[in-house]
Formats: sequence, C-alpha cells, structure tokens
Amino acid sequence: MKYKVFVDGQEGTTGLKIFEYLAKLSDIEVLRIDSDKRKNPEERSKFLNGADIVFLCLPDSAAKESIELVKNDKTRIINTSTAFRTDKNWAYGLPELKNQREVIQTASRVSVPGCHATGFILTIRPLIEAGILPEDYPVTCYSLTGYSGAGKSGIEEYENSVLAAERKLHVPRHYALQHNHKHIPEMLMYSGLLYEPLFTPIKANYAQGLAMSVPLISRILPKNASAKDVHEALSAYFESERFVHVMPYDSEAYLDEGQFMISECNHTNRLEIFVFGQEGKVNIISRYDNLGKGASGAAVQNMNIMLGLDEGNSLVN
Repeated sequence: MKYKVFVDGQEGTTGLKIFEYLAKLSDIEVLRIDSDKRKNPEERSKFLNGADIVFLCLPDSAAKESIELVKNDKTRIINTSTAFRTDKNWAYGLPELKNQREVIQTASRVSVPGCHATGFILTIRPLIEAGILPEDYPVTCYSLTGYSGAGKSGIEEYENSVLAAERKLHVPRHYALQHNHKHIPEMLMYSGLLYEPLFTPIKANYAQGLAMSVPLISRILPKNASAKDVHEALSAYFESERFVHVMPYDSEAYLDEGQFMISECNHTNRLEIFVFGQEGKVNIISRYDNLGKGASGAAVQNMNIMLGLDEGNSLVN
C-alpha cells in the first residue's frame, strides 16, 4: 500500500528537506502542487483533503488557514510551525518522551517541536522525572545555531556576501533578548518546569548544527547531585532510544583539543547529549542538526510512527 503525502509549503527550507527524505521511501506517493497554484485556496484544498498525511511547512498564520481547508476525518497532519505546539488538541511530536510514542501513533494532529525546544526538553524532563532537578529550579540555557534556522530570507541574507558584509554577519549574534522567543512556551509546557527558563539563543555564520547548553549548580540540586548523577539519570532515560544518545561521561575523546564541535550530527536525525562538570558545576550540552532532529527529520520520524512504518525509514542515525 502506498500512502499519499502532501507537503504544504514545499518551497521552504523545511519542506525541501522533507522532500529529500520522502524520495527514499517506496511506500510513499508524494503529491505535488504546481508552484503557481500553491497559494490558491481551492487548489490547496484538493491536495490537503486528498492526502493521508500532510506536512504543514508554513508560517503560523498560513498553517492555521490550511487547517481550515481540511474538511475530512481521514487526513492526518504534521505541523512544523509554532502554531499548535501548546494546543492540547495536538500531540507533541517528541517520541523520546516517556509514553509519547503511543500518543503520536494514534494522533490525527501532531506538532513538531521547535529546534531549540527539542534539546532543552530532552535535557530537562528526564532530570525532573528522576528527582534530580526540582520543578522550581531557576533554569538558564543558551543555544548556538546555524543561520539555516532563520528560514529562507535569513539564509539568503547570510549567503549574500554583500549583505553579510554590510551587516557584519561574520560574528555571532544574540537575539530574542526581551525573553520573547517563540519556543519558550513549549519549553515550559513539556519540560515539567514551573517557571519559564531564561533562554538566550545565538545565531552564527555557519549553515546548520545546533548546541543547546544547560548549566546546573549542584549545591541547589536535591542531595547535591553531581555531574555523574546527572549523566546516569539521562543515560537510563534514553538507554533504548534509536536517535538520542547520551555520550560517555568521560567525553574528552569527542572534543577537538578541549573544544566542542557543534556540527558532528549534521545530516542525521541523531541527537547527542554530553554531561561535563566538576566541583559542583554541571554543564549539559545537546548537539543535533537544526534541520534534522530539530525540524524535517523529526517531522518524518513522526510520520513513520503515525503510519506504523519503521521509525527510522529514510533517516540517518
């Protein structure tokens, strides 16, 4: 049996990457709308209602418009925008959370996590469930990401040498400094924290790859938990996971002369968690491809679960 799949937003960064994954699957029939009709509501409606699975790779407002065009109970939707990530009627598409695969498998509406939120939640939630991190811990975190996460316009800006020089884009840039990043609501909702984290995202002049860093202080953790305790809890939580790997506690071998390499998981659906620390200080770093496990790869992983296919179909571990 072939499943019909439509990508609404086929010309954006996430949509194009999803097409690459789908091209490897023999049991998927990809429905393609003519480029000049992709904004025509009537034409889009035909594709949306004719598919078994729809990927929404659109801005929030356009994603909501697409939902209104779906008039049947058969079409199952995977949304990659922020629009429905904290909507209780949508399943949160992070299968590595406890019992979440079963929720995704039967859902008709699934929202793919934000790239920054993915690493954050997979770091924090297991520690809260293990009793190592209190729900009211004042969490701070920062992430460094490539410019591809900024979307089509952002990519064009960085890859235009004239604009990049004029705007001095060769140096990293902090952003969302008013604590208004669009991923914060889901970071709070699915991490298990009682209060929002203090999150600082940083965009840099390289294409892709993301590192989410979460520092912790042992003296304000229950039982003065050490870096090794944190590592053991994360290792136990993800022990049987295919795409999430907790790296060895002594991770010097994975560094480049003591320096962390962000892009080692690029072009995969793999997420690696490192725990560093000594003398009561803990630093947890998760690295992954912001276009892979942080976006398109995660979307396809959810599709595989929803259709009862092998979860790793077309994905690189």
